[in-house]
Amino acid sequence: MSLTDRAEELTTLVGDLVRIETENPPGNERACSEYIVEWFDERGIDAELVAEPYADRPQVGARVGTGDPTLVLNGHIDVVPAGDLDEWTHEPYGAEVADGSLYGRGSVDMKTGVAIAMLTTAELADEIESGDLPGSIVFHAAIGEETAEPGTRTLLERGYDGEYGVVLEPTSMRTATSEKGLAWYEITVSGDPSHASRPDQGENAIQHARPVLDALADYDADVRARTDDLVGQAYATVTMFDAGTKENVVPERATITVDRRFLPQESVEEIDAEFDDLLADVAADNDIEVSWERTRTYESAAIDEDSPLAEVFRRHSADVADVPTDPWGVKASTDVRNFVNDADIEAITWGPGDLSQAHTYDEHVDLSAAADGLEALRSAAREVLSGDVE
Repeated sequence: MSLTDRAEELTTLVGDLVRIETENPPGNERACSEYIVEWFDERGIDAELVAEPYADRPQVGARVGTGDPTLVLNGHIDVVPAGDLDEWTHEPYGAEVADGSLYGRGSVDMKTGVAIAMLTTAELADEIESGDLPGSIVFHAAIGEETAEPGTRTLLERGYDGEYGVVLEPTSMRTATSEKGLAWYEITVSGDPSHASRPDQGENAIQHARPVLDALADYDADVRARTDDLVGQAYATVTMFDAGTKENVVPERATITVDRRFLPQESVEEIDAEFDDLLADVAADNDIEVSWERTRTYESAAIDEDSPLAEVFRRHSADVADVPTDPWGVKASTDVRNFVNDADIEAITWGPGDLSQAHTYDEHVDLSAAADGLEALRSAAREVLSGDVE
């Protein structure tokens, strides 16, 4: 197949995936999963609809070959909601191509990654089955990544695993061996309601929240001093504040949401203890009632920055697109944590596309970058499956 034909095939596949709306929430992945299974079936590759962890939101697992080593290519098919449609210049699910880019929700995050994984799996299948490549390849189209659901973890537990993994998030083809963790905390500050014409009869939860917000600002300043060479600073950012039920009612409750970005060397248990101590001190010093819960967690993860898998992908990315080869980490959170932490699999985050496009209006992927990603993935995967990676 010529390079032009490959590029057209890739553009068509990315467009087909983008046109299938898979917003999460609520979790509309089924139609996309069914499309992927049918696509593999047309190419003589067995792919399974996996009805776990949710029967109404199946995901996809496929395996080609039985030899070692096994390389797992992972992508998620859920996307964040498109938001205000009037803010889009291009239809969010139109998959329009303009000026060398394909537009649409999920185009970069991360249906291009899913598409190049599908094409690589299909192309290498003949070489694997003929014995020309001694290894095996596994494909994931996972659900629920955008909301920290156990899609990828379930696929790994179901046996769609291997010695190596690549999570195909958009990194501009830089090879990430570590990533920040993310935990969301919901802090509730209590008061006592009253009519606003008699404000002193109650206790205003908003006023009680002031020292909590001040303490959180100091905490953020402290954690920003914690740094990692690859993923940068830690953060504790107040992102939401909710209080009050009516204009003339003194609020009995205020809720503060904190987005805590943490480093590979920090643990969730340690951070829980920090919040516990911080809020207990604020409550005691100000005679207020404060409680908290961690509502969502993406753990941090890291492997050796000189891992053999990382070295292979750095080299092929540099050969194809002159991508920097220095060690690097992702400042966001991905399902690579399920590979590294849950399954003890050597895995990287790597893929074409600009991460700054993720979750934006007029999200788009540069099609030439996508084609470079396909070429680099195909050649790197072939080297890994040859068994020469040590």
